[in-house]
Amino acid sequence: MNTSSLIQNQALNSASLFEQTLQNRAFQPLPIFQGDHGVQACRFSESPNHRFSVSDHKVKAAFPNLLSGDTVPVLTVKGPLSSVQGKRIAVLFSGGPAAGGHNVVAGIAHALGDQNTLLGVKSGPKGLLNGDLAPLCADDIASVANMGGFDLLGSDRTKIKSEQQFEQVKSVVRDHQLDGIIIIGGDDSNTNAALIAEFLYDEQCSVIGVPKTIDGDLQIPDLLPISFGFDTATRIYSELLGNILQDTPSSQKYWHFVKLMGRSASHVTLEVALQTCPPLVLISEEIAEKQWRLSDVVAHIANGIILRSQQKMNYGVVLIPEGLIEFIPEFQALIANLNVILDTHQDTLSQQEYEDNYRFITAQLPSDLGDLLDSLPANIQRQLVLERDSHGNVQVSQIPTEALLIDMTQDYLKANAPEVPFASNAHFFGYEGRCGAPSSFDAYYTYNLGLVAGSLVLDQKTGYMAAIRHFDQVPEPLAIPLTGLITQEQRGAATHLVIEKALVNLDSPAFQHLVKHRDHWCSQNAFKSPGPRQYWGPTAKQLPLTVALNQGYETYLFNDGS
Repeated sequence: MNTSSLIQNQALNSASLFEQTLQNRAFQPLPIFQGDHGVQACRFSESPNHRFSVSDHKVKAAFPNLLSGDTVPVLTVKGPLSSVQGKRIAVLFSGGPAAGGHNVVAGIAHALGDQNTLLGVKSGPKGLLNGDLAPLCADDIASVANMGGFDLLGSDRTKIKSEQQFEQVKSVVRDHQLDGIIIIGGDDSNTNAALIAEFLYDEQCSVIGVPKTIDGDLQIPDLLPISFGFDTATRIYSELLGNILQDTPSSQKYWHFVKLMGRSASHVTLEVALQTCPPLVLISEEIAEKQWRLSDVVAHIANGIILRSQQKMNYGVVLIPEGLIEFIPEFQALIANLNVILDTHQDTLSQQEYEDNYRFITAQLPSDLGDLLDSLPANIQRQLVLERDSHGNVQVSQIPTEALLIDMTQDYLKANAPEVPFASNAHFFGYEGRCGAPSSFDAYYTYNLGLVAGSLVLDQKTGYMAAIRHFDQVPEPLAIPLTGLITQEQRGAATHLVIEKALVNLDSPAFQHLVKHRDHWCSQNAFKSPGPRQYWGPTAKQLPLTVALNQGYETYLFNDGS
């Protein structure tokens, strides 16, 4: 066959050479899941060393079946599970995509084996409410093995919270004779899993969660080092950022302001910073701790730019977490006041032109917050005053933080260091990281999370989240009680039961590593370009650096037993 024919055949193939290669990679089950005749499910029992204390009366009242006392145990593997047959298990994706979701489904399917039935729920929680379930066969699983995305089933962000919705789920469980439901999602989705597990307790239907989020804000010290999808996303962002960093001393004229995913926590920014060593890094949690004003953030950026300019480096990168604005105390106060004013005076505001509304609103604000609003670029002012969400609130998440900081930094430099050249570009790395093919770590991690989740439903456990730890050794499967993670949180005017998001710990080894080295990164061209994620070779088994540091591992490579 000549070259032209080869290219033509490849063009007609539904998968690229890269995808075909990954689809043919063998799954790697943990040793505990390896039986004489292939993959085996395992049984779980209470750990003598790990229990969560639950003292919150509202939490205990919400879970009378799952919480029978003041503590709830972590579960550990106790060996192979005796043969289980005839079980019907549903699996669904919930929330935004993250690399490795398809491997979770593969792990579940292999744990169930051919004596049980796995049903895929189409379009996430919405599909569960509608009873949109269909059996998944081996060919379905093989077609998405080691592939990114959630396209096997689709996903959505429906929250199951009303009594009517819970009753709908119960009807679906009965209609489809379900023995278990596995929910693959983040903190909110796993909170939902706990509530559904409680509601279905008398139905003898197990409900298990699997920790998914690229933001990395679902992690538990000593038990869950990281959620799946984080490694792949941060590797993709690190590759992109490394390319930009390499460009800066090449063109020698641009400052790139790069915003990264992570509205509620700065884990993604911290990981990418450790991978690439850019000149300037902002961490939301640190800014909140220091009680910085927006002007302090701008001055910090500008001072770094001035420092590098003095060394003839009029270029660099500023790394910005997506949720930065919401961590600045004075900006939080501004948003809170604007929400009240916009709600209280909506009739007056609806009858006036923008300029009149702006003057009216600033007159209602405390003077310091009025000054803050006046200091913002005109387009941001209009956005804050005019654009609201379906609840009538300011859409903070829609503020282009990177553009805001560019404008304010430019104004600062013009006023304080007009001799410093400043040309800028703005970037937002977000969706680029959600659906890439899973890294070697995420592919390995997610397949085994699926084996844990599948084992738990066959073992008739409910209200637990699959977990794995000790990646530097022989990794250990665990089941974490969801009720032990739930707390009360104020959201607007109401109190909700939620799994609390894990923020960057400013005392953690990973953050302290940043603190130790960031001045050097700013004063020198010390950046690194980590390149694309690898599947073979010396970097293929690299762990997220934040995980290796925070877990105290002596290696940054994970152990898959090979």
